Amino acid sequence: METCTLTTAGADLVYDVRGPLPAADGRPPLFLLGQPMDASGFAALAARFPDRTVVTYDPRGLGRSTRADGRVDYTPEPLAEDVHAVIAKLGAGPVEMFASSGGAVTALALVARHPGDVTTLVAHEPPLITITPDGPAAVRARAGVRDAYEKRGWGAGMAAFVAMTSWEGEFTDAYFAQPPPDPAAFGMPAEDDGTRDDPLLSDRSWAVSDYRPDVDAVVTAPTRVVIAVGEESRAVQTGRTSDATAELLGQRATVFPSHHGGFLDGEFGCPGKPDEFAARLRDVLAAS
Repeated sequence: METCTLTTAGADLVYDVRGPLPAADGRPPLFLLGQPMDASGFAALAARFPDRTVVTYDPRGLGRSTRADGRVDYTPEPLAEDVHAVIAKLGAGPVEMFASSGGAVTALALVARHPGDVTTLVAHEPPLITITPDGPAAVRARAGVRDAYEKRGWGAGMAAFVAMTSWEGEFTDAYFAQPPPDPAAFGMPAEDDGTRDDPLLSDRSWAVSDYRPDVDAVVTAPTRVVIAVGEESRAVQTGRTSDATAELLGQRATVFPSHHGGFLDGEFGCPGKPDEFAARLRDVLAAS
C-alpha cells in the first residue's frame, strides 16, 4: 500500500493506493469513500478485493487530511471537488466507486459536477434526511442530538445519536416524548470530556444531511448510479433515506447484507457481514 498526499488550496488530502496504477487487470480503480469515517473504516472491505487496485481516502479535516481553508463545516460540494482532484491525480480514472453514509452524499455531488470521473457509483445509505416524508421531524430529531451533545458532552450526544438512528419508522410524537437516553445503557461515558467539535454530533455536518441531489445532472450523467441499502436498515432512518433517494432518482434501492456499517469487521465494535457485503458489491459492480 502506498500512502500519498495531495496539497490543494484548501487542504492536504491523504489517500492510500493498494495495487498498481493503472490497474493490472485493466479495470478502473475501486475508490472507497466515507464521511465522517475516514480510510481506516474501509480496511476490511479493501482486504476483500485483493485482485483490484483499491483507493481509500481521508476527507478534508478527518483522519490524516488537514484543512487550510479556515472552516470547520463539511459541505458536499467542496468535498466533491477534493475527490475530483484526487481522481485526477491518480491519472487512472474514471473510477468505480463505493461510497457510504456522508461519503455517498459527496459522491452524488461528484457525479453531478464531474460526471466523467465515475463509471459506476454504489451509494450506500446516503443520510439525506430532508427528502423523507417526515423531513421536518427528522431535522428536529437531528437538532436533539446536537443539543444533547452541546449540553452534556460526547457520551450523551452519542447515546442520542444511537437512539435516533435506531428508531424505526417516522419520527412521531412518541419519539420526542422519550426521556433522554442514558449513555451507560449504550456503553458510553456519562462524564463530559469537554469537546464540542465532533463532526457527527455537532452541526458541522448538517450541510451533508440537508443536501438535495441535482437530480437532472445525476440521471443524465454517463455514470451508472446504484443506491444501496442494508437489509437490517430498512425501517430506520438511513434505510428510509436510501429508499427516498432511490425514488428521487427513479429507481429502487438495491439491498445489501447487514446494516449501515455492513462492510465493517469487528474492529469498531459493531461488526457487519464483510464477506457477504464484499460479494454483493462485486456482483453489483460486475452488472455494469
